[in-house]
Amino acid sequence: MRPVLSATLLVAAIGVSGPAALAQMTPPSTAGAKPKAVTTTRIRPATQTPADTANAMAQAERLALQSDLAWVGEYNGAITGEVSERMVNAIKEFQKSRGAKQTGVLNPQERGILADTARRRQENAGWKIITDPGTGVRLGIPTKLVPQSASDASGTKWTSPTGTTQIVLTRRKETSPTTAKLAEREKKEAGRSIDYTVVKPDFFVLSGLQGLKKFYMRGTFKGDEVRILTILYDQAVENTVEPVVIAMSSAFNAFPTGAQAAGPPPRKTVEYGTGIVVSDDGAIITDRQLIDGCIAIAIAGHGHADRAAEDKERDLALLRIYGARGLKPFNLAGGAKTAVDLVGIADPQNQGGGNAVSSAKVQVSDTVVSPPPALGFSGAAAVDADGKFAGLVQLKPVQVAGLATNGTPTAQAALVPADAVREFLKANGVSASGGGTDAKSSVVRVICVRK
Repeated sequence: MRPVLSATLLVAAIGVSGPAALAQMTPPSTAGAKPKAVTTTRIRPATQTPADTANAMAQAERLALQSDLAWVGEYNGAITGEVSERMVNAIKEFQKSRGAKQTGVLNPQERGILADTARRRQENAGWKIITDPGTGVRLGIPTKLVPQSASDASGTKWTSPTGTTQIVLTRRKETSPTTAKLAEREKKEAGRSIDYTVVKPDFFVLSGLQGLKKFYMRGTFKGDEVRILTILYDQAVENTVEPVVIAMSSAFNAFPTGAQAAGPPPRKTVEYGTGIVVSDDGAIITDRQLIDGCIAIAIAGHGHADRAAEDKERDLALLRIYGARGLKPFNLAGGAKTAVDLVGIADPQNQGGGNAVSSAKVQVSDTVVSPPPALGFSGAAAVDADGKFAGLVQLKPVQVAGLATNGTPTAQAALVPADAVREFLKANGVSASGGGTDAKSSVVRVICVRK
């Protein structure tokens, strides 16, 4: 079996280094002495590598990129979001397959084509993330490839109509299991020929041949409960199934708990939010989560926007647009943080397709905003009764809201205080002291396009 499956768990991180050129200088000559020749070495500006570009992406973007590359058959590493030489080479191979220059960095058009191709292949396979009702295991299943399923107390089995592909989820009890013991036991199963083994404290992986079929196995345990995912497929369908195997390995969650059991929140293909203009040369601040995973970002009425900086701890993002005229930055001098008005632009569906700026009165208690504003207000400006900037509001998806100790849902909106916003802007060379006091003229619609 080629290393496509074995590499699913081992990814080598790429190191980044840049040459440093030193200028050589001779001291000035003394009187009467013959001047010495001065030699200099040209200092070359540091160049950004493909790995640098990938590392500058948000984690969700890297995950989506690796997943898409895997689905088109170019990437055979773990889908973890970690940048590696394998990932950069996969990008180059995708570019090569299209006859494009192999830069290792996708331009917007190439990224869109990759996302569209991966989406079609997922649809063709019937890819779905499900929770197995018998075990509670969360996993991805290519429902169109293996439409038949049967379950019993020991697990679930999915099969293709002709049996060329089989997916088997098993569970069993063992006394004092370890991954090393589990791997050794599985190796000894009759008819198995092992060509790759990985054993870690929390999981093991085996791959090779089982009879005439290829197989891939990933297993783990919790307490005395052992759970193992096995994928078997005929060699004739290798090109179709192996990208699915990589996706299944990364999606396999044997013991999901809490928010993981419910899965990640779904994100819309096109999502709308609000940004605040903070400089007349095109700097805009917004909610980082709003633009997470976007393959394209646009500002309504102005066109494409670039990510300039982000703060993952505060979930702030700085965007830039170029060549725009008539921008009216907002003065971010701090105001009160209790009773405030949120100034933003609601989702088009909430205003009949319109793009009007509106406001909503809310209360803020320890950064918690209630009631949560309408969709589209993520990134909106909060202003106090005097019109001073109190902070930036962020909407949290309902699906990831947890439960408080009394069982009630936690808040779905939060305020990033004005001083934290100013610190972020200052760290990125943007002054927050200028601008006007009319928030409604300083907010813009941010449009995120995902795959």
